[in-house]
Amino acid sequence: MKHSESFIGRVRSVTGSTLAIELDANIGSTLPIIEGILYRVGQIGSFIKIPFGYVDLFGVVTQAGADAIPEKLIEQNGSEFGARWIKATLIGERTGKEFERGVVQFPIANDEAHLVSSNDLMLIYGGLKEDKSIVVGNVSSSEGLPARIDIDRLVNRHCAILGSTGSGKSNTVSVVLESLATKEGLTNSRIILIDPHGEYGEILKNHSQIFKVGANTSKGDKELYIPYWALTFQEFIRSFPGKLNEKQEEYIREKVLEKKIKASKGIVPISKEEAITADSPIPFSVKQLWFELDDFERQTYQERGNPETSTLDKIDVGDAETLKSNKYTPAGNGGAAPFMNNSAQGILGFLNLMRNRLLDHRYKFLYKLDSLTPDLNGKIESDLGQLIKDWIGSTKPITILDLSSIPSEVMSSISGSLLSIIYEFCYWGQDLDVGGRQTPILFVLEEAHSYLKSGENSVSSRIVQKIAKEGRKYGAGLLLVTQRPSELDETVLSQCGSVIALRMTNSNDRSHIKSAVEDSLNDLVELLPSLRTGEGLIMGECVKLPMRTKFSKAKDSKSTDPLVSVQWKGDPPKDENYNKVIIGWRNNEFL
Repeated sequence: MKHSESFIGRVRSVTGSTLAIELDANIGSTLPIIEGILYRVGQIGSFIKIPFGYVDLFGVVTQAGADAIPEKLIEQNGSEFGARWIKATLIGERTGKEFERGVVQFPIANDEAHLVSSNDLMLIYGGLKEDKSIVVGNVSSSEGLPARIDIDRLVNRHCAILGSTGSGKSNTVSVVLESLATKEGLTNSRIILIDPHGEYGEILKNHSQIFKVGANTSKGDKELYIPYWALTFQEFIRSFPGKLNEKQEEYIREKVLEKKIKASKGIVPISKEEAITADSPIPFSVKQLWFELDDFERQTYQERGNPETSTLDKIDVGDAETLKSNKYTPAGNGGAAPFMNNSAQGILGFLNLMRNRLLDHRYKFLYKLDSLTPDLNGKIESDLGQLIKDWIGSTKPITILDLSSIPSEVMSSISGSLLSIIYEFCYWGQDLDVGGRQTPILFVLEEAHSYLKSGENSVSSRIVQKIAKEGRKYGAGLLLVTQRPSELDETVLSQCGSVIALRMTNSNDRSHIKSAVEDSLNDLVELLPSLRTGEGLIMGECVKLPMRTKFSKAKDSKSTDPLVSVQWKGDPPKDENYNKVIIGWRNNEFL
């Protein structure tokens, strides 16, 4: 083998799975041509092969030059070594025509190291079966070799797509989702994309159903409704401004529970009362709840502590439907009648803020729910099952939940609540064909760092951590997308079995990526600043070996960045459009 054209050097040191290889002095060039193909010796991220009898060991180059020389050799022999060294990490072996990740045997000093040919790469990367994998681009070191990733491991073991702004992150997400959506035979694929900026609707329009606040129905979009009564009690309370102490919160929790128990009597079949909690997804009227809480806080009595002597104004009465309060004679001064309600909880300020939120047009997606809006008795025309069917039972494989029109102050809460509703449905339906075990679902979280911050105990953080830790058992996978991995919850990132890393220049972000991949591949992360736009490293369980990939271009992809050099050359904006923008702004819609 020494006289083979592929021979490049010999193993000089073996430390665990790390090899130090001295390049052979007789190699006249680091650009040998083998069978008409030009190869580059010692490229970071490239592969080396060590023939080992019937077995070929494969490693990935992680370091080149003088820094690759083992320290012990320098201590023993001084600095007489040249700089023609490379360091590689063993990652797999080939037995016959079968390639497997991991190694059973290890090389020893003086074993030969060889270049990996195109045929070797085809064996390594071509091992994934076509019906169980998708193509997302080409292997950078061999443009004719398709880059395939394993569908099962991509979804079940979770994945993170990481990259700086302008690195091609959105295109990569689009290519992966488009490949899943168009994969022949995947007729029951279910993908939920949380899109905080509304950037994927146009790119994935042929494969997706879009739900959006203020939907353009002429384009086929549907209105996004998120029932307040399907939220957990904590998220329901947090959907309103203002703060409550623990006692006040528990008081309202009891009232919500009473409303849900009462409303459950009108649902067929009737729910078991002992199973109902304030978190149960049972409809109730938030207007009636507000009215009763507000009324109790305002009551005054002619006789101290006697509700039968109420001073209610029976002419100008309140109305729950229009959120109008009842009127009472103000309490007297100096202990004179009428007397205040001493049982009041002191939550009138919170209730005033609650009323303002219920009347706020921007929150209609949460409280004005069309056929899902309960009447004052808690009865509804439609139910949660139909809403979830619309979300995950569409004839199109991708559902885009466009949150771009949702107020930023509740973005984190709402995104987490959406995930919670769908995941709980998949969990409780695990034994049925609509559940996650029989029809798995992939959650794609774009701009994950904006509502999944490290150290934050929010509903979105909690539910994503839950899916990351338990989702595989119930058929729920995660695909996290972020440009700031350093801000992402480390627990969630560490649960991602695969990482697709695009260009990343920030050292702090790169250190977090290192913590998410196996230690032997840490040096590869240093490649990230030098990657081209649209190029990335695919590492982890969805590929057999780390793969430097040039991703395909999404079919309907359009740059989200304005072409400044072109658009500044055009005609000046029309004067009348300034007023049009103000009209749209005031009406919370695009014109």
